Amino acid sequence: MKPVISAKNLTKSFKEFKAVDDLSFSIEQGSVYGFLGENGAGKSTTMRMLLGLIRPDAGQVFIKGREFTSRRRYLLKYVGAIIERPDLYGFLSGWDNLRMMALLSRKPIRRKQLYEVLELVGLRGREQDKVKDYSQGMKQRLGIAIALVHEPDLLILDEPTNGLDPQGIAEMRSLILKLSREHQKTILVSSHLLYEIEQIATQMLIIHRGKKVIEGNVAELLDPKETLFDIRMEPDDMVLRSLRESRWQPYVAEAGQGMLTMKMHPRQMPELNRWLVHQHAAILEIRSRHSLEAYFLSLTHEAAR
Repeated sequence: MKPVISAKNLTKSFKEFKAVDDLSFSIEQGSVYGFLGENGAGKSTTMRMLLGLIRPDAGQVFIKGREFTSRRRYLLKYVGAIIERPDLYGFLSGWDNLRMMALLSRKPIRRKQLYEVLELVGLRGREQDKVKDYSQGMKQRLGIAIALVHEPDLLILDEPTNGLDPQGIAEMRSLILKLSREHQKTILVSSHLLYEIEQIATQMLIIHRGKKVIEGNVAELLDPKETLFDIRMEPDDMVLRSLRESRWQPYVAEAGQGMLTMKMHPRQMPELNRWLVHQHAAILEIRSRHSLEAYFLSLTHEAAR
């Protein structure tokens, strides 16, 4: 199966600053593809090149196996996108914004379809309200409705949870998962909220200073056997000595007075905990830190060295 969209050796500089450096990746049909990087890493620049909003200095973009620049207008019918925040007319209603963008798509779209997409993003019943009275979360969802109105195969979302409160973030997460699982949309989503990407993405790409750090399946990259556990306890030389002589020694990542870091599968932690209690360790706290955030920070730190 051909990727829905792929990039080959994309490169873009702004004067002396290289924003994207020889970046290649591909996104398979039906995946939620997490695009991660620090602010300024090149995510938005890459997305703009994917959509033809800026021209790369080098490299190519392919949509459904076809080179993008040669058939831009034709291939964009397969893509819906929000880059940064959606541009909406605040003095118009949500319905009028959606209807106007539907007309611009040059595709015959029935009134029923407009209501269906409003229902899908959770704005049914609020479509006649002025957009200026919408919350930020509602504006983001209307932006997604506009991106979906021509029924694209691929949805590109640049920081869709930016500026949202916790409730809005949860609603956006649920909407992305619904679009993927129930409506078979392929979704490319960038975010600085790494915990959110961890919950929704099936694949991910991490970039640092415009260069690829790693790309792959989220479940494989976040191997549970590599989970790190920080154990805070009362300082006890006897416990540390017993640990060094026990079968748990190979799992020790770091040991010091009052803090112990172990690398192991979560299923092993209850047994280790019982062993520590048997050694009369005064355990104050056990905290897991094998999350996407820890993984991301470890990779970008390594890439910066």
